[in-house]
Parts: sequence; structure tokens; C-alpha cells
Amino acid sequence: MVCHEVDYEVLGDDMQLVEIELDPGETVVAEAGAMNYMEQGITFETVAGDGSATNQSFWDKLKAGASRALSGTSIFMTHYTNSGQGKQKVAFASSFPGRVIPVNLADHGNGMLVQSHSFLCAAKGTKLTVSFQKKLGVGFFGGEGFILQKLEGDGMVFMHACGTIVKKELNGETLRVDPGCIVAFAPTVTYDIERAGNLKSMFFGGEGLFLATLSGHGSVWLQSLPFSRLADRIASRIPAREGKSSGFSFNFGGGD
Repeated sequence: MVCHEVDYEVLGDDMQLVEIELDPGETVVAEAGAMNYMEQGITFETVAGDGSATNQSFWDKLKAGASRALSGTSIFMTHYTNSGQGKQKVAFASSFPGRVIPVNLADHGNGMLVQSHSFLCAAKGTKLTVSFQKKLGVGFFGGEGFILQKLEGDGMVFMHACGTIVKKELNGETLRVDPGCIVAFAPTVTYDIERAGNLKSMFFGGEGLFLATLSGHGSVWLQSLPFSRLADRIASRIPAREGKSSGFSFNFGGGD
């Protein structure tokens, strides 16, 4: 299916959103809860799966949605369509701070693999499925487990990531990466894992037990600050308060 052609503008600096402009009849699909605002002529509908194929039966759509749920995303997606007159706009942002990465799949072999929760929205016609990692080691130690989201189509997709975004072009090289820093990569890139040095380095080096390896030919997108790393650091700075009072007290007796 040919993807709808959409115009867009990324707004903001470090907490970005993407504003998509739709011609009459054009549609953009997004994760549930990603919409920020929409103009009067935009209508929306929740569908099972990604809705890329119009001839699917209800059970096929439900099965497609269930497979997406395995990657940690919603079974359902929302379609936003310009049902009015003239151009209309709808905007999307993630539920955590970060930057928007626009990518034209036609420039990357009509597909890419994306880490869970990195997908934000895409032009209608983009097929979203899951890709199971074949190797047990990658599944258990590769950061996002056995499952990555697979995007296929010839139109625009929009991803979301934290920190500074770096795009690397591999030409037969191998890049070693903290697994949490991977946002997406072309399907021509091979994803694997390796030990993070010797046993002392693995346990005391601070880089985790394993590193991801990306090799081959194609594009790779990396983020400098995985949200999970930020959340863990914040959690480590908050003292446990189990069994403690809130610190506030009220004296109703009038005594000292």
C-alpha cells in the first residue's frame, strides 16, 4: 500500500512535538495517547492493529494488534483524518521529554527496525509489525528483549528519543553501543550482543554486562540519554520512605 504524503514541522528544542499538515482525505496513524492538539476538520478513529491493510478481517486485525502488544505498545492505534475543507493540522508528542526524529522510509529501503516506545506516528499505509530476535543472547541481554518494532512503507515516520540524537552510516563497520542508546536501524544492519570486556569490566566497569553490536551497511540512530537510564538515576536519588510519615504534623490539642 502506498503511504499518504504528509507535510510536517518539528516544534520545540528539547521537548519536541511534530505538527503534521494533512490535505483533505489524508490520514496519519499514531500510538494511543500521543495526540497533543488537532484542528477542527480532523476526525479520529481507533482501530485494532495499524490499519495499513483495508481488507483484513477483524481477527487478522486483532492478531496484528496482539503481536504489537508483545513489543510493549498498544493493541490499538488511532487514525487522524482530514475530513474538512483545506489543509488541517494535528500534533503529536511522546509521554516523556525528548526529540522527534522524522524519517522517510523510501530513503532507507522502505523499512527499519525500531526499539519499543520509540515509534510516535506515521503516514497512513505504513505497516507496523514486530520483529523477533533469532538469537537467545540478543533476546535476554539485548536491552529490549526478543522483540523490536518493524516499520515498512514508502512514507514518513516519526520516532521519539531522549538527549542528543546521532545518526551513523555504517559501511561494513561494526559499532558497539549501550543497548539502551539504540533508537532504530535499517533492516540491512545486523544486531547482536557481546560481553563488555573481561569479568572485572563486566561487573565493575559501569557499562553493564553486555554491549550491542551493529554491523553491516545502513543507517543507525542513537540517543545519548535513554529514558530508562534517567529514570534509574532519579530513583536512586529518592530516599525510601516506607514506614515513615510524610513529615507533616498537625497539633489540634493546643499544647506544646
